[in-house]
Amino acid sequence: MKVALIQMNSGSDKAANIAAATALIEKAVAEERPDWICLPEVFDFMGGSRPEKFAAAETFPDGPAYSTMRALAKKHRVFIHAGSMLEKIDGDARVGNTTVVFNRDGDDIARYRKIHMFDITSPDGQQYNESATMKPGDAVVTYDCEGVTVGCSICYDIRFPALFQALMDRGAQMIALPAAFTLQTGKDHWEVLGRARAIETETYFCASAQTGTFTQGNEVRATYGHSLVVDPWGLVVARASDGVGYVAARIDPDRVKKVRAMIPVAQHKRALS
Repeated sequence: MKVALIQMNSGSDKAANIAAATALIEKAVAEERPDWICLPEVFDFMGGSRPEKFAAAETFPDGPAYSTMRALAKKHRVFIHAGSMLEKIDGDARVGNTTVVFNRDGDDIARYRKIHMFDITSPDGQQYNESATMKPGDAVVTYDCEGVTVGCSICYDIRFPALFQALMDRGAQMIALPAAFTLQTGKDHWEVLGRARAIETETYFCASAQTGTFTQGNEVRATYGHSLVVDPWGLVVARASDGVGYVAARIDPDRVKKVRAMIPVAQHKRALS
């Protein structure tokens, strides 16, 4: 199975973001003919104020981001793991940070809402408080991609190994992580965490990232980029350069079987009290 990870620099112009995502998907399809494409976290809208986020959110299956990704999946006969989009939630002042997956027919086959909220203070003192505007999910989600079981996660989830163990327990052979990792944490932690999650679950780890700067309120913030594919042995087999673009790689389910046969951690796992 061939995969393509789209790397974007989304901002608070939703129409421009959707157009950019479309152009990058079209380019990846033309040049690489992938089976599966992954977009970054909140590819449809980054930054902006709380009211602007809420206004940009969609009620699925309505809305331009959802409709565009569904149409592209059907047009190009490709799976699209649509990073994450801002989702309106009935009766809640917060929005969902939600992945939607489309198969080759444009069918909506999986949805995952980000579980872990990024409420931290970065080394330079910038405060991030996702839980103020986003409602966390609580479901562990996998789906079938023509014989490959794909597990869902988003960005900050990468720091919580229990989620990845749960995905492994549900049969994941590949785990997708759309992200908008901060520059400061990314330069020290991004690759280390990605390789760790791949090694401990013995899966392919596919992380598509935001890159460059965006404006949040009055602050200019920077994302790390460096979208990457890690194999089940923990080797980085593909990595995006700086800037907007994409990276492609091949996923081999037999590689997963081979690594799991060599080090059968799933069989050795013991319940802890």
